[in-house]
Amino acid sequence: MINPSLLLRRAIQIDAAVSGAMALLLTFGASLLAPLLHLPEPLLLESGMFLIGYAALVGWLGTRDAMPRALVMVIIAGNALWTLGSIGLLFSGAVAPNLLGEAFVALQAIAVGVFAELQYLGLRRSSTAQPA
Repeated sequence: MINPSLLLRRAIQIDAAVSGAMALLLTFGASLLAPLLHLPEPLLLESGMFLIGYAALVGWLGTRDAMPRALVMVIIAGNALWTLGSIGLLFSGAVAPNLLGEAFVALQAIAVGVFAELQYLGLRRSSTAQPA
């Protein structure tokens, strides 16, 4: 367990809030966003549904006085992989988004990458929790 630094706590909490907003947008707006972005509706819907659970987990984590180091590392690694996967998707040819769709995917990938970096820096500033 670790005593999270203020940077880690805030990065986790903001990640939860932004992920929750994206979850709602993608889950309930997939049918409107798909033709606008030229991205497959199932991709948007399933991403939104995944983010519901992710936002709940990260939101819960952000309320803990002490955080499990391993879980924080999983969150950081997951954010890094999401970033790489999003950029990879654009280059894979598996989807053919328009310019707005490319910008949407790229900007959310950048945001998630920033969360990963801030969380990593915050983890490095955190201290080991002392047993009670």
